[in-house]
Amino acid sequence: MPRPVRQPRRCVPAPGSNCQAPPLAKPPLAKAPLATCQQGNEPNTPRVKVLITAGPTREALDPVRYLTNRSSGKMGYALAQALVGAGHSVLLISGPTELDVPDGVDFLPVETAAEMYAAVAQSLGRIDIAVFAAAVADYTPVKVASHKIKKSEAPFTLELQRTRDILGSARAELGFSGTLVGFAAETEDLEANARDKLTRKHCDLIIANDVSKPGIGFGSDRNEVLLVYPEYNEALPPASKHTLAHHLTSAILTLHARLEDARLEDSRRKT
Repeated sequence: MPRPVRQPRRCVPAPGSNCQAPPLAKPPLAKAPLATCQQGNEPNTPRVKVLITAGPTREALDPVRYLTNRSSGKMGYALAQALVGAGHSVLLISGPTELDVPDGVDFLPVETAAEMYAAVAQSLGRIDIAVFAAAVADYTPVKVASHKIKKSEAPFTLELQRTRDILGSARAELGFSGTLVGFAAETEDLEANARDKLTRKHCDLIIANDVSKPGIGFGSDRNEVLLVYPEYNEALPPASKHTLAHHLTSAILTLHARLEDARLEDSRRKT
């Protein structure tokens, strides 16, 4: 696998890339001010290695068509920039976007869900914190036509198969033992769906947003998120993705430090 680069807009393909249980009680909900979200207020923690996935994936139908989603990658890229600005090492694995890669970020471009899985699998072993912000396709065509599919009067049936669950594989299949953060883009039952995802995929934090709300989420420069921890929730009011990225950086680093302290204490008790 090629080493990632730190130069914006350079394409270094990943492998195979063709880049030319519900809670017993409802957790308390906290509303957090964003006054502490600005750059420079991130906690002073030791330098850590962070992997971030961002953007959509594309699943080819034929040489000119593909299945994708509305993700712009803006939240993941803003988070990568905030973490690098806080002095940490960031590997950004991204699907196709129109964004510039933040300076100082190690960058691996991918296109498909399979390519993103391969890139993550080969990188997780040297990572302290993994943040899965990409909107990865859940399904991919069973067959990809070698030529452009011509339209006809006959009905066209597209057969799809499931892609590999990258976030769900991090613990169970890939053996990741660091701090695991997932994103959940929902259109209904935001808290319930996010908490279910937190439990099923063994995450330490889920960052959830309601993409059905106008003016936030996919493609927008603003977002409104709910932080879902095992013990409680924290609701953040609408803000620019740049501002939210600094708050999320602080939240993720604080969580990681707390989990590392707990792991160290557990190790001491066992020795």
